[in-house]
Amino acid sequence: MRTIALGGDMPVGRLGFGAMRISGPGIWGPPNDHAEAAATLRRTVELGINFIDTAESYGPHVSEALIAEALHPYPNGLVIATKGGLDRTGPNQWMPNGRPERLREELEGSLKRLRLDRIDLYHLHRIDPNVPEDEQFGFLQEQQRAGTIRHIGLSEVDAAAVTRAQKFLRVASVQNRFSVGYRQWEAVLEYCEREEIAFIASVPLDAGDLAKHGVLQFLRRALGRAPRRHEGIDRVARRHGATASQIALAWLLHRSPLMLPIPGTASCVHLEENAAAASIQLTPDDLAELQP
Repeated sequence: MRTIALGGDMPVGRLGFGAMRISGPGIWGPPNDHAEAAATLRRTVELGINFIDTAESYGPHVSEALIAEALHPYPNGLVIATKGGLDRTGPNQWMPNGRPERLREELEGSLKRLRLDRIDLYHLHRIDPNVPEDEQFGFLQEQQRAGTIRHIGLSEVDAAAVTRAQKFLRVASVQNRFSVGYRQWEAVLEYCEREEIAFIASVPLDAGDLAKHGVLQFLRRALGRAPRRHEGIDRVARRHGATASQIALAWLLHRSPLMLPIPGTASCVHLEENAAAASIQLTPDDLAELQP
């Protein structure tokens, strides 16, 4: 699998695993099938995927705890990224909270649940508009200097926010929603390419059949309007004997060498389907058909 060096010194395969959906409905509580969720995590490593993205807020706490239960002691080279900066009050409910004392509580909890002394990649899940940015960035800088965080990333930000953050710290990655059907962050991707910052594509399967997994409903509530399905993706999928979701992932891998999609699932079958997308080589005709 092709690789990307997070922070310049942490190589991972360019297709990761998003661990949001190993929690319950509404990203709340335990998964419906605990054993299958744990098996999916173990199968992730068996397939050679060595980047797992989670967050304190997934469950909350459920995703991180399950990762440690299934995979600790971790194999060499596995990078686990987590995030802080959101409070949860119920299913599908998310509220930014960037107060340094809250971020400290989240980070310490993540370290304990993941059974780690240091988080290799820690994202600020959202920049809290009600807390001065220098307090939020300053906390991350302080923790990096203390050795509890190796690299720092930002989530759902524009290029201006990344520029402001880099006055305090080196931004190793930006995690924004991005897919063949949702390209509103193109300008941020181009900024990341200029600055050699990894772009982690969350919710990368917008073009696939997501309704049965409840993701479209989550997007409408948590992230704004649901994405449109790309009209050409089914034709490209038929030519390759692939699913629409596999083509959506293959397109992301072709879109930029700094792109790191993180499709998520709590099913081994879906995981293996997603992983197979890394071997699909899109032609110039395919890419032309997948243009907006």
